[in-house]
Amino acid sequence: MNKQIVFRGELFEIEQATQPDGRVFERAVRAPGVRLIIADKPNQKVLLTKEWRAELNDWDYRLPGGKVFDTLADYDAFRENNGDMAEAAEQKAIAEAAEEAAVDIKALHLFKKSTLGATVVWDLWCFEVTEWLMSEDGQKLEEGEQIETDNWFTFAEAKQMILTGQMQEERVALILLQWLEGISNK
Repeated sequence: MNKQIVFRGELFEIEQATQPDGRVFERAVRAPGVRLIIADKPNQKVLLTKEWRAELNDWDYRLPGGKVFDTLADYDAFRENNGDMAEAAEQKAIAEAAEEAAVDIKALHLFKKSTLGATVVWDLWCFEVTEWLMSEDGQKLEEGEQIETDNWFTFAEAKQMILTGQMQEERVALILLQWLEGISNK
């Protein structure tokens, strides 16, 4: 199979592969992302950030998180050095919790790695935070980010928000719903 990169931006590259029968297969590739489930289990609440999203031209409730690598060049360098992606994702999750949610993580574990599909390669590493403290330093947002953090919802409210479309990042909403169902079935 003949494979080549036909487009390369800051975040995405497009690979094109020609099959032996002449058919062309394309896929978009981007660096993975992380999301965090930060819960207050005794009070049955979960933290959702409220973030301005330009693509929606609206506010959206989300799990805190971000990109593991800021550019494709950083991602390429990491892969060339055979880095441990699980470890890189965990470290970025810890950093994103502090930056976006003003949460200092003491312990977390991988809840789920979501693989998008064959034509778009964009894994999301979703971690459950098991020990944490609210940071005294507050958020450390990147320029242009508009994120509100004091949004603790009961598990039932979060589930309703998912089912009614108030969480518009549907892939992440499904992951949170799976987590909520797992909690309620324990």
